[in-house]
Amino acid sequence: MPSHESTGAAIQLRPEDNVAVAARRLSKGTPVGLNGRAVEAAETINQGHKLALAHIKRGEPIRKYGQVIGFASADIAPGGWVHVHNVAVEKFERDYAFCSECPPDPKAAEPRFFMGYERPGGRVGTRNYIALVSTVNCSASTCRAVAERFRGDALRDFPNVDGVFAITHKGGCGMQYGGEDHEQLDRTLAGFAKHANVAAYILVGLGCETGQASHVVEGQDLVQILLPGQRPASGDGAKRRPPIVTIQECGGIPKTVEVVTRMVREMLPAVNDVRRTKQPASKIILGTNCGGSDGNSGITANPALGIASDMIVAQDGSSILAETTEVYGAEHLLTRRAKTREIGQKLVDRIKWWEWYTSIFGADINNNPSVGNKEGGLTTIYEKSLGAVAKGGSAPLSAVLRYAEQVSVPGFVFMDTPGLDNVSVTGIVAGGANVVVFTTGRGSCFGCKPTPSIKVATNTPMYKHMIDDMDMNAGDVLEGVSLEQKGREIFDKILAVASGEKTKSELHGVGEEEFAPWPIGPTL
Repeated sequence: MPSHESTGAAIQLRPEDNVAVAARRLSKGTPVGLNGRAVEAAETINQGHKLALAHIKRGEPIRKYGQVIGFASADIAPGGWVHVHNVAVEKFERDYAFCSECPPDPKAAEPRFFMGYERPGGRVGTRNYIALVSTVNCSASTCRAVAERFRGDALRDFPNVDGVFAITHKGGCGMQYGGEDHEQLDRTLAGFAKHANVAAYILVGLGCETGQASHVVEGQDLVQILLPGQRPASGDGAKRRPPIVTIQECGGIPKTVEVVTRMVREMLPAVNDVRRTKQPASKIILGTNCGGSDGNSGITANPALGIASDMIVAQDGSSILAETTEVYGAEHLLTRRAKTREIGQKLVDRIKWWEWYTSIFGADINNNPSVGNKEGGLTTIYEKSLGAVAKGGSAPLSAVLRYAEQVSVPGFVFMDTPGLDNVSVTGIVAGGANVVVFTTGRGSCFGCKPTPSIKVATNTPMYKHMIDDMDMNAGDVLEGVSLEQKGREIFDKILAVASGEKTKSELHGVGEEEFAPWPIGPTL
């Protein structure tokens, strides 16, 4: 967590840092004094951007968070603006020091609770949806046509149903049968189908695609869990084959829409009969993500979310950190917290895989900071990553998961995902996250059904400007609110939203278009 010194004008996160972060827009000549160093802004420096606290020679490392975020590509004078025009990314060795700083598991002073939907197998949902799972892009429009029939007042007689939504995507065919892409797509679709926030689902396909519904069902051990009042078929126990509908068998799109619509209507009374009950906070699986980040992300919202993450873990819940390309250059901070060397090595292996994977396409991981990220003050992927890992708090690293792999252990875990927001959160939700907290400095308006997404602004000006989309403001940390207080506020918000409080993205109906499974290999 940042342990900073602030003048109100700028913040130095560690005594050894040779840059400070502007806490507000600094005009040329603004004095900045930190840790015995006194400089003046050599030019106008916007909020979230960096200024040099001493003379930095060309080739010398730029330090922020006490870590290397890049190397000076030109001499930088004291008070000078430090950004892409005078900072370069070079590879450097990281000391992984596996398990060397692994802390004890945090323990809560008192148990906390929320009101959730208890599901078979001990899972607990925070929402109560019916999902229409398209196995291939060819059935996407059909699923959407059915979902549209249940908008507006269509569910007025079913107040306990959060909605009927379509899970659609651009894949499902043109991939190696049984290959890595096929297995990963199956794992993702199954993760949404059996999600604790989904009470019932229907698989809808075309019929001739590579991604057959039967392959998902058999490979992922999918079953349709019985709803209240339903009886299993004779000798079938509590499990039965999930409903599968294909357009070709039904005789075309119109007929399929009618069939699926009828099936949903038959499900609605039983789904509506499910009620919220008091549940321990240990049933929270928190997904964390950041998007549209800025120079304040690693100072305000991300470390505050890290405190909330630790509080979830202290309740014996689970918290997921992801976005492998956005921990690049900071992964050594996580390997030191790994419970075992094997867990730490698994993370390093994924980092090495990403270096190989991007290289075969001629891509550069440092291209990750977007145009908006850079306008917000982030200069390199190392800087972005050091701020991003703060979302993971300080708890020990308990597991490293594949994309969309189910979270099966309590504690702080890492999931291998791309940094792209919708693709990353899709994997996190498929892994079981029943609440997501999404931090943003530029103003990302994100949602991902069936899981509510709490947006936390990193700075007050953006929060006020986009108040209709932001759920919380962490910008007041720059104004004196402690990270600990903000972390507790986020934790309390997580429990409130888990109990049914609607997020801004839910109120706007955002979250259906954002389903985006990660395709790894070639399209055939």
